[in-house]
Amino acid sequence: MPTHEELTHERAHLANARAELARMRERTLALDIQGGDAVSSERLAETLWRRARSLEDDPTTALFFGRVDLDTDERWYIGRRHVTDDMGDPLVIDWRAPVSTTFYRASHTDPLGVRLRRRFGYDRGRITAMEDEHLLDATEPDATSQILATEIERPRVGPMRDIVATIQPEQDALVRVDATTTVCIQGAPGTGKTAVGLHRAAWLLYAFRERLSRSGVLVVGPNEAFLDHIGAVLPTLGEVEVKHTSIEALTASVPVRATEPTDVARLKGDARMAQVLHRAVWSHLVPPSEAMVVPRGSRRWRVPAYDIAPLVDGLAARDVRYEAARQLLPQRLAHAVLVRMEALGEYPDDRVQDAVARSAPVKAYAGSIWPKVEPRALLHRLLSNADALAAAAEGILTEGEQQLLLWQKPSRTAGSAKWTLADTWLLDELGDLLNRTPSLGHVVLDEAQDLSPMQLRAVGRRCSTGAATVLGDIAQGTTPWSTASWSETLAHLGKPEGVVSELRRGFRVPATVIEFAARLLPTAAPGLAAPQSVRANPGRLDLVAVDQDDDVVAATVEHVDRLRALEGSIGAIVPDARVAEVSAALTAAGIEHGTLGADHGDVDHQVDVVPATVAKGLEFDHVLVLEPAEVAEAEPDERTGLRRLYVVLTRAVSDLTVVHARPLPAPLA
Repeated sequence: MPTHEELTHERAHLANARAELARMRERTLALDIQGGDAVSSERLAETLWRRARSLEDDPTTALFFGRVDLDTDERWYIGRRHVTDDMGDPLVIDWRAPVSTTFYRASHTDPLGVRLRRRFGYDRGRITAMEDEHLLDATEPDATSQILATEIERPRVGPMRDIVATIQPEQDALVRVDATTTVCIQGAPGTGKTAVGLHRAAWLLYAFRERLSRSGVLVVGPNEAFLDHIGAVLPTLGEVEVKHTSIEALTASVPVRATEPTDVARLKGDARMAQVLHRAVWSHLVPPSEAMVVPRGSRRWRVPAYDIAPLVDGLAARDVRYEAARQLLPQRLAHAVLVRMEALGEYPDDRVQDAVARSAPVKAYAGSIWPKVEPRALLHRLLSNADALAAAAEGILTEGEQQLLLWQKPSRTAGSAKWTLADTWLLDELGDLLNRTPSLGHVVLDEAQDLSPMQLRAVGRRCSTGAATVLGDIAQGTTPWSTASWSETLAHLGKPEGVVSELRRGFRVPATVIEFAARLLPTAAPGLAAPQSVRANPGRLDLVAVDQDDDVVAATVEHVDRLRALEGSIGAIVPDARVAEVSAALTAAGIEHGTLGADHGDVDHQVDVVPATVAKGLEFDHVLVLEPAEVAEAEPDERTGLRRLYVVLTRAVSDLTVVHARPLPAPLA
């Protein structure tokens, strides 16, 4: 074990590193902004502001958490920031630097040149403990790090924390996959797949800063509560430029004012709808049947229809969007006029061609054969006009499916239509058919197993020239259109070459809890292996049966009150229909709490009431689940219901209390 003198030395190094980090930030803030002009100065100021934010220090956290001494006599401290002294010598190495890989992956079997690995234990930013591993010493036995176990199991209240101090070798390997590779990570509850995805975004911005800071990185989550939960991770790693959005907000081009039956939403999410919409858009082309006549000066230039048809066909055959081709057509028509001018001895230049392209006769003729299309108007016509839908869907959708899509009481105009969430997926597809969706450098997509093919296509458009990190768990698929395989998901995303990896070692959910929840898997997700908890602490499971339904809420309040005496966060996960009832009961008992919802998050309270449909992706030290049978029955079918229950039961980091009056679902009994 390290000596007291070594502990004193490490504390001094920490104090010096914090002082130098503060100096680096002060020097950045003191820089004179002189960009040469107003625009350049504004961009320089923004860059320096981001740099200053990335250098902010939180004295309650560990500036560095590890140290490696190499057999080359080099010594590196591994932390959240790169900190140098006034001579430029590194005091702390960023965890994303190549040399930091040795800290995460070295072992007695493969030491990677590491002579000593030291881990630091902290209490409110002060070093309180150290552990050493001598990886070149063959006589030293492998042992579980107590500091590592303590950090993983440390109670938390508030948003999700980073895991830079506890990244495991298999996680580190996924974090550092090359920027051009799309990675799909199948991960059971508690395996850290979400954290891996976020740390991968941070690593990519470090390793490919110039490219990705220009093209952008986006994190897509299932709902706003989830985004609030993970929102603090990247800023604590110094990355403030990454944008976050929910999957609903990603395609929200119109307000959602209606819902629809599940079978209709499932059909609108089917990949075949992309073919229907493509045909509907390009069916607007009208084959030229009359000559185009363009008066210019004292002459009238005539281009016959049989000369124009190849121009239209050529544009339609190119890999361009409908609207882009429509904008090109007047120039093509004008060029045909210029060819005739030149044939008669004139010498027109580009200015003449532009003038002809902008002339009223050319614009009118182009509009007659290549009309403008508006996404909402087109979708409104398809969903309200049986003939229009039949023309677009013939040979793609059955007559019964077409009838399913048609509105029973269509609105008079697209502006007054009550669009559904599934309609926004179709409108997003139409928008891309007309004008190509700009691509980002990288997209991190979490809870991907729940997305329909059309939603996946929408995400894929945002990274068509970049790559993606896809995160999810097939066993947690809780939508009627949830994916059956990751190869299917990657194909719809437009990344069929993506690499699929699996994380099975669970670091968050204790063994007692995961083994109880895993009883659902043979029915909910046949063939999927149960996760393996590697935590030394087995956790605690309490099954609390009450006599009557009226006693369920009272028992939940009683156990919440009991758990408040413990350290850490408490999540009371309840059927959606009971959220208001449980919240009112907690208020009546004088228990302060937050209530999470699909459109907002409130994870700063010790106690949160969580609707079952919002629980996915969240973690709490202590979880209470009210009436599992009711949670399962709220879904449209047994498989989805058991998967929803599997999600709910696996949110606990320390202990799970299940309160029920009704019998537990059969797999749990």
